[in-house]
Amino acid sequence: MPANVIPFSPIFGLLLVTFSGTPLNASGSDPNGELLLTDFTTSSSDLGWYVVNDNVMGGRSEGDFAQEQGELRFAGRTNTNGGGFSSIRTKPMQLDLSNHTGIQLRVKGDGRRYTWRLTSDARWRGRQVSYWADFETLSGAWSMVNIPFSSFVPQYRGYQPDGPALDPGQIRGMGLMIYDNQDGPFELHLASVHAYSAGEES
Repeated sequence: MPANVIPFSPIFGLLLVTFSGTPLNASGSDPNGELLLTDFTTSSSDLGWYVVNDNVMGGRSEGDFAQEQGELRFAGRTNTNGGGFSSIRTKPMQLDLSNHTGIQLRVKGDGRRYTWRLTSDARWRGRQVSYWADFETLSGAWSMVNIPFSSFVPQYRGYQPDGPALDPGQIRGMGLMIYDNQDGPFELHLASVHAYSAGEES
C-alpha cells in the first residue's frame, strides 16, 4: 500500500512525548489516536539526529540537516555514481506503537521520492534489518503523508529479505532517506512526526 499524501491543514491539541532514554508506550496517545513523536519546537523533542551518507560505501552524495524555526531541513545532492543516497537517523529509542496504524509526516518537499526508515530488534540470519517505506512529495507545498506500518519492507544492505515483518511494538530507531536513483539537489522540510491510528487515514 503506497503512502497517502494529504494536503496539509492545521491539527490542534497534539501531545508531545519526550525521549528520555526510557521506554515509551503509545497508551499516552490523545483521544484521536495520535501520538506526537517530535515537532522540533523544543530541546526535549530532539531525537539525536545524525547523518549517514553513501560515502560509507565509497559514494559521492552529500547531505546534511539543520533544525530551525520548528522544523528540520534535510538537504544536499545525490550522486548515483557509487551509491546514490543520503540519510539522517535518530539515536536509539524504545517505542511501542502497537496500538497505531502507521507514521504520519508533515513535510514540504521538492517533488522527489523519499524513504522513511524504521529499525527494531528484528534479525534476518542473525543480522539486524531495517524497514523502508517510500513516499512522494509535492514540490514547494506542505502536505501530510500517512505511511501505514504494512507498507514497510525489510532491508539489509540493499537486499530485501523475505522477513521478518515489522513489529510496531518494538521500534528502536527512525530515519529519513533519499534513495530514488536520481542525481541532483534535494531539499525536504519536516515539521512533525506522529504515529496515527486507522481512523485518520480517510
